Amino acid sequence: MTPSITSPYPHGAMPIPLSAAEREHGNPGDLAVGVVIGRASEYFDFFVYGLASVLVFPSLFFPFVDPLTGTLYAFTIFAFAFIARPFGTALFMAIQRRWGRGVKLTVALFLLGTATAGIAFLPTYGTLGAAAIVLLALFRILQGVAFGGSWDGMPSLLALNAPGNRRGWYAMLGQLGAPLGCLVASGLFLYLYQSLSAEDFFTWGWRYPFFVALAINVVALFARLRLVVTDEFSRMLEDKALEPIGTLEIVRAQGYNLFVGAFAALASYALFHLVTIFPLSWIALQASQEIPQVLGVQVVGAILALGATVLSGIIADRLGRRTTLALLAALIAVFGFFAPTLLNGGAVGQNIFILVGFVLLGLSYGQSSGAATANFSPRFRYTGAAITADLAWLFGAAFAPLVALGLSVYFGLWAVSGYLLSGAVCTLLALWINRKIGVRRHRRQRAA
Repeated sequence: MTPSITSPYPHGAMPIPLSAAEREHGNPGDLAVGVVIGRASEYFDFFVYGLASVLVFPSLFFPFVDPLTGTLYAFTIFAFAFIARPFGTALFMAIQRRWGRGVKLTVALFLLGTATAGIAFLPTYGTLGAAAIVLLALFRILQGVAFGGSWDGMPSLLALNAPGNRRGWYAMLGQLGAPLGCLVASGLFLYLYQSLSAEDFFTWGWRYPFFVALAINVVALFARLRLVVTDEFSRMLEDKALEPIGTLEIVRAQGYNLFVGAFAALASYALFHLVTIFPLSWIALQASQEIPQVLGVQVVGAILALGATVLSGIIADRLGRRTTLALLAALIAVFGFFAPTLLNGGAVGQNIFILVGFVLLGLSYGQSSGAATANFSPRFRYTGAAITADLAWLFGAAFAPLVALGLSVYFGLWAVSGYLLSGAVCTLLALWINRKIGVRRHRRQRAA
């Protein structure tokens, strides 16, 4: 029998009633299901907006400029969500302290759904003029606030409750949402792009994925609430001393660990948009391939990334998560040196760039979650994990399409190499610092 990805039971054995010890430490399988469902819905929203920023927004919201400038404007608004995300985390941590996790998650996902539906119904520049751009930016900011507020603590609990020799595997489970979201979003845009006429696609077809995102968020909300409002989930958080801490308090007490945690996985986050969003924009502007062909390659890439993400859990449990992240950072740097040759290599080279990039993304991003959250004292881990993720997205991924496209057009594709190399260097340096922190902590524990 093939073992289930989300099952904590070896060799596909049937689940048995939880023992007293298991009830004390929580059931990682249930947490894993909640994490995968929640992250997949968020990443679907994520990729729907990213793909629309290339395929739709430049022509419908910025028709008064050339395609390159319109795409750069769209990527600027794309980054707004990542700038707003830390503020959303701070705001909704306060809501959780006042009214509880259920209210926090419900309000955050309701806000996310409202912003997403707002984009779906939003008139374009041809109807509203500049007001359409302002509303698009506002809805994008609200999406970022909602993304920050949707943190439910399940990834932290999953990492803390995972068996000691399977932490790489359980860390990988939450990251499966990224390739799953990309797979569905790219496949949906591919279907619409091929099935509809250009007029229908740009009139109403592009709005359909945003409606789908709204429906998926409703399903994900109930699936996640089913876990986070239970007494068992509350007890697990309390047992691990995980609580929502004010942002200023955690910055004062654990600011050093916030930045180490954010930079420890920066290579993965830098790679994220450079293989998912940037290649589509580059190819579309160069007209070197048809859009459906590129979307089809991205679908295949997402499938490869899905398998690579699973593989990352196996590798990390053998080599250790820190060693795995360091090794992948070095490979990402090497990959960056080949980026100009591949992206200038016609359809074959561009497709190799996308597919190899997706494999590296799956391997590295699969272990990027909470790469250094063990440095936080237990009381700060709940909020620390959320803020480190926010900062990693902001520093590594938020401006990647904008910077890579802008610099590549004006200075050449070596800008992509430089961007990936900088992310790899930051990751290796942060992992080295993290190792030093771990050694000192271990020595203090032995001395005590």
